[in-house]
Amino acid sequence: MAEDSDGKAVYVYGIVPADVETDPEAKGVGDPPAPVKTVRHEKIAALVSPVSTGDPLGRPEDLTAHASLLDAAAAEVPVLPLRFGAVVTDEDAVVDELLAPYHEDFESALEELEGKAQYVLKARYVEEAILREVLEGDAELSRLREAIRGKPEDATRNERIALGERITQAIAARREEDTQRAVAALEPLDVRINLREPTHDQDAVHLACLAETAKQADLEDAAGRLAQEWEGRAHVRLLGPLAAYDFVVTRRPGE
Repeated sequence: MAEDSDGKAVYVYGIVPADVETDPEAKGVGDPPAPVKTVRHEKIAALVSPVSTGDPLGRPEDLTAHASLLDAAAAEVPVLPLRFGAVVTDEDAVVDELLAPYHEDFESALEELEGKAQYVLKARYVEEAILREVLEGDAELSRLREAIRGKPEDATRNERIALGERITQAIAARREEDTQRAVAALEPLDVRINLREPTHDQDAVHLACLAETAKQADLEDAAGRLAQEWEGRAHVRLLGPLAAYDFVVTRRPGE
């Protein structure tokens, strides 16, 4: 970690327009959490807080503080999030190493984000429901399951492995279909969509979209219709507004 002579450094969260004022109650990383301020350069600014170089970053609380600060900002103003762990020596370095060299790029990206934020649509299958669905939809799977029912696991090991693989493949096929259904539900809202990898075996949909914050109610309605359509089959959640991590995350200074 870069540091100045007194063992202090500056943590950088993200880039915002220069006219943004920070909330006096906003707290950043560190123990205790540090107050957040802006460092300005022409038409852009960086959200920063002081950190002690003697206290290593990476606690769960630090990760949460980083994300929470940026998400709160994204609900109000365009923000370009930096990756967790962006630290420079002092506020002059924030300008010299980050804001000045990339001013035009950052200003342009912020203009594109004006009035927009990221939302994440997640749906997770109800295990019993999706298992019943794939078994009822495939006679061979049902036959294989019945063939091993009640038999010793050791004697049917290969069959059980084959059954598990077939079920996993069937759920993956359902996931692809349901993801396309979700995309189709969101596309009329003129959003940019980024498909995410599933984080759980029962994930039905996991995608991020960049949308106008003014359309949040429409996004919620679309998610609500999916939840109603999949009631008893999958649980649907819409998260946001969030910082646009999937679309414009910037690198750390020096990368």
